[in-house]
Amino acid sequence: MKVGYLGLGRMGAGISRRLVDAGFDVVVYDVVAERSVELVKAGASAAPSVAEACRGRQVVISMLPDDAVLNAVALGEGGVRDSLPVGAIHIAMGTHGVAAIRALAAAHAAAGQRLVAAPVLGRPDLAATGQLGIVSGGDAESVAACQPLFEVIGRRSFNAGATPDSAVVVKLLNNFLLGCAIEAMGEAFSMARKYEVALDVFYEVLTDGLFASPAYKVYGRLIADQAYDKVGFATHLGLKDINLVLAASEAAQVPLPSASQLRDRLLAAVAQGDGDKDWSVVAREQARASGLE
Repeated sequence: MKVGYLGLGRMGAGISRRLVDAGFDVVVYDVVAERSVELVKAGASAAPSVAEACRGRQVVISMLPDDAVLNAVALGEGGVRDSLPVGAIHIAMGTHGVAAIRALAAAHAAAGQRLVAAPVLGRPDLAATGQLGIVSGGDAESVAACQPLFEVIGRRSFNAGATPDSAVVVKLLNNFLLGCAIEAMGEAFSMARKYEVALDVFYEVLTDGLFASPAYKVYGRLIADQAYDKVGFATHLGLKDINLVLAASEAAQVPLPSASQLRDRLLAAVAQGDGDKDWSVVAREQARASGLE
């Protein structure tokens, strides 16, 4: 399968390397050309533009940071829509908003192309080992055509529904619940600190029982150690995602009061200069509110 890959950040670099190592014919592109050097050494080809990365490809995967970049790369002059062959598939693997994905799906359909949304579940360190979860949304034929790629990229794929926006909603709600778990842990650890509890003991109690899951183990450890420089998912990206959750909830007239609280914590962290820290740094905001910092 001939694959184009757009976006070689921490997540994209790991995913594209998996595809190269699996023997797919991969052409990569990133606005920062140096990011393609190691992939080319591994067997990929580097394209000088989005258009060249799409030319003659059966599938093009994008892993882009937000809706504005996705729109520019996909719908701008010389972008994916203009350059992808008729019948080819664009897999949007980034976390995007419902409205943006719906508009992109319509644009691809008008050009005779197909869109599958396939946002991933997991931190960038899991990308390199193929341990990501993949949530796909799109027509059954298109999703099935992408399955050989998904099997290389992730440990498991979940089909959310027949439209790309179905996958978007699942990913946004997953991040919403994860963010709420981090926020709740921040509150709990602040209270533990107030009572001079041994934080390692509290962490062990937390993760040995009801909360013995990767989310609590990974983020609980970061909070206990206040290791917010170990960035898996940046705070400013978390704020972007929760704003997308709130936009989707408003469109569907579904109140999400916990999302509003989480947004305020993330916004406060960004205002304090912690936008590039791991988003578990919301626990620091709770600590500040508790008079601990």
